[in-house]
Formats: sequence, structure tokens, C-alpha cells
Amino acid sequence: MKLYNTLTRTVEEFKPNEEGKVKLYTCGPTVYSYAHIGNIRNYIGHDILDKTLRYIGYEVTRCMNITDVGHLTSDSDSGEDKMLKAVRKEHKTAMEIAKFYTEAFFKDFNLVNNRMPEIVSPATDNIDEYIKIIQVLLDKGYAYESGGNVYFDTTKLDDYYVLTNHKEDEMVVGVREGVEEDSNKHNQNDFVLWFTTSKFENHELQWDSPFGKGYPGWHIECTGISIKYLGEYLDIHGGGVDNIFPHHTNEIAQSEGYLGHKWCHYWFHNEHLLDETGKMSKSAGAILTVSKLKEDGYDPLSYRFMCLNSHYRRQLVFSYDALKQNQDTLNKLKNRIKSIKKDNNYSEDDFNNYNKEFKEALENDLNTANALTILYNVLKADIGNDTKLKLIESFDKVLSLDLLKREEIDKELESKVKELIDERNKYKQEKNYEKADEVRKQIEDLGVQIKDTREGVEIIWDSI
Repeated sequence: MKLYNTLTRTVEEFKPNEEGKVKLYTCGPTVYSYAHIGNIRNYIGHDILDKTLRYIGYEVTRCMNITDVGHLTSDSDSGEDKMLKAVRKEHKTAMEIAKFYTEAFFKDFNLVNNRMPEIVSPATDNIDEYIKIIQVLLDKGYAYESGGNVYFDTTKLDDYYVLTNHKEDEMVVGVREGVEEDSNKHNQNDFVLWFTTSKFENHELQWDSPFGKGYPGWHIECTGISIKYLGEYLDIHGGGVDNIFPHHTNEIAQSEGYLGHKWCHYWFHNEHLLDETGKMSKSAGAILTVSKLKEDGYDPLSYRFMCLNSHYRRQLVFSYDALKQNQDTLNKLKNRIKSIKKDNNYSEDDFNNYNKEFKEALENDLNTANALTILYNVLKADIGNDTKLKLIESFDKVLSLDLLKREEIDKELESKVKELIDERNKYKQEKNYEKADEVRKQIEDLGVQIKDTREGVEIIWDSI
């Protein structure tokens, strides 16, 4: 498998630390507001990575955090905490806000058929882990206390910008938007590991620590959670491109300072979703969510389909016209698949050949557009219908578009099939098996399979 590695800025062969096993960490949501569809594109990208790794045979353990404390409104450790800002706006407690928006996030997360990670951990559940790491960083000289806060000293590193390829003078105050002066810092690029009451006296979420009563910085959360649940060596860390600096840059700094060795080998980043005005943003006004798309009559999976038709490392422009076009195409695809009738014609060789092509598309830096092309090739191929259906079922383990799912059983068809089953049962009781077989054939001609069991006749609607 080949993946683009942000760390090396090249597509390279993926080799996990332990053969056959992958430890995957992906940054989770900051639950002070709804997740917009641009956020959800990021999680669809993570989902495809996760499912592809499993599809090609890896045993994957995935961990994701929930940021419910510590995420500030500025990249430079200034401004107010986003959760605290939401507390004032909505007149709720921080935990009430976190619970509400966490549930809203996973509702949209599930609507696009994303797989739940094995481990999901809120930042507030791991305070002891952050304190332990910060204390070690202080003991090793990687951190210092100033103005009541604990900062990481970036000058202790040989290459703080290893993930970004930035130059030092590009990051000075006044050059990059969002960077403000903090007089407590020894160096302009140092970042906060722990805030205390000296700066945020009215912060709702605070914990006792050796450094004073306060709360953790945003960046230390992912380091603490990933090391706690996945160990000292991480195979892949995922996030959006806007996480590269400063969040992931700071994660590398503090994690490797704490551990004393290389921490994560592969960094996976999804590009932005744009609208006509630019990047989707929570601060730009009304938030467009997957749930809102559903309320407006769009199938959430048509949005997933839209994302799959674009490469995860390319910016994707959203419009309702584009979404409608993808929904129409997905509906045509599903209707075409529904027309495939089982024919007891299955070829292991044909299955393996097309499955190999599908895997190769995904193994080429998750080329989902090419993987969809393989699906269309299967539909056009001169192979058995049972082989086609088996391939579609297999491909959908990664695509997750519900390609073989019947949304609703037609009531008239259901009534007709049950009537024919009663007629068949009558012939069987009379031992008129020839007539019973004729009725069975009538049922199959309707596109429905039946199976005789000890409990009676099972109707296999998914065969339609």
C-alpha cells in the first residue's frame, strides 16, 4: 500500500511498526458547535483509510479524541477557549454543551456510514495523563513555567518545522494571521501545555496539578490520548490540512520530547471542502451539516459518494447542483444493481481478478475515484450475476454506500410473494411437488429468493 506522507511530502510504501497490525490515531471534533460538511469530509477520508487497511488484511486499532476543553480561538495560545465561548452564548454548562454537540457529531458521522473507532476518548477523561507528560517535559528541560502557565520550549528541538517545511522568519508575529504576542513566552513559537488561574480565573473546567489549578492546552490532549491507548509507537496520524500547523507540529514536538524517540512515521491529511466563497468554516455564519442536507431531501450517502469521486488530497468544491448530480448518479447506480438477478453463476477467478483491481486502486494512495470505476467495470463485465453481486457486496465494505440494501419492501410485491408462498405450501402438503416448483419459479421471476427452513419459508428480499 502506498500513501502520501505529509512528513516526507512524498507518496511512499506503507510499512507499519508491527507486521500485519496498524495503530491509527485520528483527530476528533471540537464539540463547541455542530460539525459542518467540510468537517465530515475529513472523517469520510479517515473512514476510507481505516476500511481500506482492514480490506487489504491489516488488523487496525483506531483511536479518536473528543476535544471538550482547551481549544482556543487563536493558533497562538491566546483568545478564549471555544467551549467557554459557547457556554456564554448558549447559557449552558460546558459539559452540557459537550454532550449535546458530541451526540450531534456522531449522528452525522453515522449518517454517512462511517465506522466507529475502537477507542473514542474525551479530553476531559485523561487529565492525569497530560499532567504526567508535562511533568516529564519539565524534568527533561523541554518545558518551562512562566506567568503561571507551562510552555513547551521549541528551541530545544533540532527541527521544529519538520512537518511543515516552514522557515523560522515566516512564523513571526505580524506575518502569519492569528499569531499574537504572548509576553510570558521565552520564544515566539513556544506553546502552552497547561493554563492556570493566573490567566483564566473564570474558566469552568479546571483541575488541580503540580503547576497550579487550571486546564490543559489543546495540543497535549492528542499526545496524551494516543500514547495512553495506542502506546509509544504510532503508525498513522490523521487530520485535516488545517491541523498540520500548529496542532500536529506541536504534537510531534511534545510527544518526541516526552518519549525520547520518533513517535509517528506517517501523517495523513485531508484537503478542505470549499463552497463558492472559500473554505467551509464554523465561524462564517450558518453551519451546513449532514443532518441539514437530509432535512432538505438529500441522501447523506450522496454526499459520501461525492467525496469518493474526488481524491482526498484535492480541494473539493461543494454546491447543491453538484450534490444533486451525485445523488442522481448514485440512485441510477443502485437501481442498476437492483436489476441484477441471481443466476447461480459464480466464478472465483473472476471475483479475484476484479477484487485485485479494486484493491490496487485503493492501495494507490486511496484512489477512490478509480475504485468506483472498477465497480462500473464489474457491472458491464461479461461475468456471472452471482459473481457481480459478490463483488459489489465486497467493494461496499469500503465504499459503504449501501449498494445492496433495499430501502423499503414494495407492499404490493410483498403481498403477492406471500400469496404465492401459501399456494406453494398447499401444493407441498398435497405432495404435488411439480406444481410447488412451478410456483417457486414464479416467485423467483419476481426477483425474490426463498429458502425452506425448519421454522418455515424465509423470504430473501435483499436478492432483489
